Amino acid sequence: MTGTIAGVAAVAGLSICLAWLYNRLVRLRNLARSSWSDIDVLLKKRHDLVGNLVETVKGYAAYEKDTLLGVTEARARAMRAEGPGRRGEDEGVLGEKLSSLFAVAEGYPDLKANASFLELQKQLAEIENGIEYARRYYNAVVRDYNTATETFPSNMVASGFGFGGAEFFQLDAAAERERTNVRLS
Repeated sequence: MTGTIAGVAAVAGLSICLAWLYNRLVRLRNLARSSWSDIDVLLKKRHDLVGNLVETVKGYAAYEKDTLLGVTEARARAMRAEGPGRRGEDEGVLGEKLSSLFAVAEGYPDLKANASFLELQKQLAEIENGIEYARRYYNAVVRDYNTATETFPSNMVASGFGFGGAEFFQLDAAAERERTNVRLS
């Protein structure tokens, strides 16, 4: 009788432990998905602003077609990119192209004084900061999730229930070091 009670208690304890580990993995996976969604919203806002910025610059810097085309193409690639890894690469390229666009804008005093251009620059700077914070949070959540899926005993539950690792969102290193400098002068 005592052995039966001990066996039932052990099975119950193991079941509770497995349920807790499973629920923890689900919670972390959902948190990663939710935080990626936050980044996605910010990136869409950034893409909209870039489109408006290109239209504003077009009126002043018509001779800079190569730069404008480069920004437009990079924006289109970034909008089509799937997954954090690919998205990070394409967003890094877009950041480099935006830096080129702002460098070109320096040569057009009328453009630099345009209220619409200045407002778009300000909004872009705010979105860039939001993306930075959201990226850091997302990567911290992914780190916790990946750690949970790779360490014992939760890795046993993760492999048994199909929890795979999540991908970090990293901007291209060069683009991150030379972040888009938005001047409000």
